[in-house]
Amino acid sequence: MPVRKASAVWEGGLRTGKGSMRLESQAFEGPYSFPSRFEEGAGTNPEELIAAAHAGCFSMALSAALERAGYSPKRVATQAHVHLEMVEGRFTITRIDLVTEAEVPGIAPEEFLRIAEEAKAGCPVSRALAGVGEIRLTARLV
Repeated sequence: MPVRKASAVWEGGLRTGKGSMRLESQAFEGPYSFPSRFEEGAGTNPEELIAAAHAGCFSMALSAALERAGYSPKRVATQAHVHLEMVEGRFTITRIDLVTEAEVPGIAPEEFLRIAEEAKAGCPVSRALAGVGEIRLTARLV
């Protein structure tokens, strides 16, 4: 299995500095700053990239789990909401909400929810983020 890489550079102090993050694949390179991370400023932030990774991983994991169960998913769309909060004086990712909807012909809603929960537990990014206080899943068929 390949080792995936990304890099970041930060210049200056915490509040007035600026940085950039780059994926080795060159599919993304973007600026980040104190305002883009802790306020509503322009640019990206580590939590947004974690959200993208989790949404992508979960969508693939759910599709694979559905196929293993004998279903043919047409579409799986996921949003990940990463909650960054101050806990005991330190910024902490306290929760991730996965919100997914899928088009899966012939599956009962109860079966879909069961498979979705299994996919959440087996998703490599979910497992990597096990230290997060809680990963919630809202899943619905469309």
